[in-house]
Amino acid sequence: MFNFFSKPDPKEEQRQVDRQLRKVGRDLERDRRELDREEKKLELEIKKLAKEGNNEGCRLLAKQLVQLRKQKNRSYAATSKVRGISAQNKSMGANVKLANAMGVAGKTMSDMNRIMKPEQIAANVNAFTKESMKMDMTDEMINDALDDILSESGDEEESDHIINQVLDEIGIEVSGKMAGAPLPEKGRIGESSKTNNGLTDEEIEAQLAKLRA
Repeated sequence: MFNFFSKPDPKEEQRQVDRQLRKVGRDLERDRRELDREEKKLELEIKKLAKEGNNEGCRLLAKQLVQLRKQKNRSYAATSKVRGISAQNKSMGANVKLANAMGVAGKTMSDMNRIMKPEQIAANVNAFTKESMKMDMTDEMINDALDDILSESGDEEESDHIINQVLDEIGIEVSGKMAGAPLPEKGRIGESSKTNNGLTDEEIEAQLAKLRA
């Protein structure tokens, strides 16, 4: 049921106009074909009357032929006009679609701008940058303070003790690889060194000399 209070759909109206224009074009073509048939009949009648010598009849039919051809020209002009209106109707439909698309795009951009709030985003970014710089400065100040406190509390001596332990462990490992090798005793510079059995170097040399003799 047709609702007289409903708002007409522009797309449907455009389709109806296009259908009407096509119907008008078909009607004009049908009329023009009829005019072509009448034109041929008149031409044959004129030729027949001319052979019979009926000049008066020829003039009357000639006038009808002129009017018929004018009607054909008007039909061609009308067809051209209808085609132009049809093309304009399609162009208007395309413009309506384009306008609607631009309206939707504009509304979308407006909604996005309202949601995004670029001013607030810029303020948030600036605040983040400032707080990040403050945090870096605070962290650096805390690290410097901790380094000063730890260096004054004797950590350097503790570090030296740990290093000495590591070196001792390395020494034990090296002495383990050299098990059974006699180690020279340390003494003051200029003193004769002694072996593990209590003999000096001079005494060992004297015994070796006796053995060679």
